[in-house]
Amino acid sequence: MPRGTKADADLDLLTAVERGEIVTQQMLKHELGVSVGLINALIKRAVKKGLVKVRQAPYKRYAYYLTPRGFAEKGRLVADYLEYSLTLFRESRDQYSEIFRDLRRRDKASRIVLVGGGDLAEIAVLAAVGEEIALLGIVDPGSNVQTRYGVRVGSNLAAFGDAEVAVITDLISPQATFEALRKNFPDGYVFAPEILRITPDRAELLASSQDGGEP
Repeated sequence: MPRGTKADADLDLLTAVERGEIVTQQMLKHELGVSVGLINALIKRAVKKGLVKVRQAPYKRYAYYLTPRGFAEKGRLVADYLEYSLTLFRESRDQYSEIFRDLRRRDKASRIVLVGGGDLAEIAVLAAVGEEIALLGIVDPGSNVQTRYGVRVGSNLAAFGDAEVAVITDLISPQATFEALRKNFPDGYVFAPEILRITPDRAELLASSQDGGEP
């Protein structure tokens, strides 16, 4: 159940309702980070499905309650989310492990940097430990720490001037990161797991399309 799906929105709503009885749609908007219009639609759907009960409260507020069916549905959604998260974790870890094994086979297992912070970087570090590979560092422009997961962190590639191989762990803009790294590393020295869905020749495809070439 990837973040941003309808099921994910339903889970966020049911969790917010469970945590506080009397709330307003404006409060739910701030809690969930979505528009009041979407909140209204989610509540109407939850009420129609028998997951939430609503009654008017003083000062133009409303009391939202989870029904027994709502509690059961929230439990099911949590289980689905955890199952998806574990599947995603295993797939990511396995793909990073394969990258590191491939680098070792090709004698490129030294001076490796991860590019991108966050959850994927942590998974890649775990995979590297499992493959007995010492990482040079993690490039994370938004970080204000010097180490993470026991690995040195730098704000840019210049912090790791002797880096020879880049492995992408950027979840936000992996394609743009890949294309930027290709300008700093020779061909065959930038790697990314399949889960990031990077198109290696995207720039060439776009140029061909603009030139009127065959797609």
